[in-house]
Amino acid sequence: MKSLLVRFLKDESGATAIEYGLIACGIALALIAILNKLGLTLEGIFTKLTNELGPG
Repeated sequence: MKSLLVRFLKDESGATAIEYGLIACGIALALIAILNKLGLTLEGIFTKLTNELGPG
């Protein structure tokens, strides 16, 4: 039983999975921020074009 507990405490595979999860989360947050900024920029461009072309 003691050797099982020692082996469990030395196992770091769970920590590696958590690290990969945190990296993926960071990448996802960066992508969300970039795409949000890009969307606002595109919205401004299309609004400007619509105003310049005028009504129908």
